[in-house]
Amino acid sequence: MTQRGRATRSSGPAGRPRRSDGPRGPERSGAPRGDLAARRARLREVIEPVVTAAGYDLEDLSVSRAGRRHVVRVIVDADGGINLDAVADVSRAVSTALDAADEAGGDIVAGEYQLEVSSPGVDRPLTLPRHWRRNVGRLVKVTVRGDAGDRQLTGRVTAADDERVTLETDAGSAAHPYAELGPGRVQVEFSRLDDLADADLDDDTDTDDEDLEDEER
Repeated sequence: MTQRGRATRSSGPAGRPRRSDGPRGPERSGAPRGDLAARRARLREVIEPVVTAAGYDLEDLSVSRAGRRHVVRVIVDADGGINLDAVADVSRAVSTALDAADEAGGDIVAGEYQLEVSSPGVDRPLTLPRHWRRNVGRLVKVTVRGDAGDRQLTGRVTAADDERVTLETDAGSAAHPYAELGPGRVQVEFSRLDDLADADLDDDTDTDDEDLEDEER
């Protein structure tokens, strides 16, 4: 199964935050919202081409203050998901690009900063066609808008393209244009997790029995 957790990676050697050559002083005392929004736009100009060149999609980018430093969070994804090795590769590429931009006088992130690159968690809302496509087979809850009003629908995603998604519910299968749908939410299915856990337990038990027989011999 492809890793889709929130594995993070801090920039800099041994996980230490990086320090740019940008201005200090007032920047450390807290930045107004407009300043963070402008910084986020400059960060996207640097980061998005790097992520795209690596073959992934930049799903989200945020910058916030954490004491004396900024925290830059980058969410990336791809068809089939993205594993931890890929997350590490993207993190290094983004970190290198930010260093180059700072050295060129771009003042991308003034002061110390920590870079966190991760893959989306299951709590990420499904808002774009590619989000639905990447969750085919999962159970999703979504608001469906109609002439008679909004209604909540829970169904399994069986197909998705650039125009619509097909959901299988107790009432049958139906296709819904994205314009009719609110953000989808993937539902955690504990019964499936239990089945997987039981299967793993059976495999472990068989292996243990064989090891025990070998020890007895």
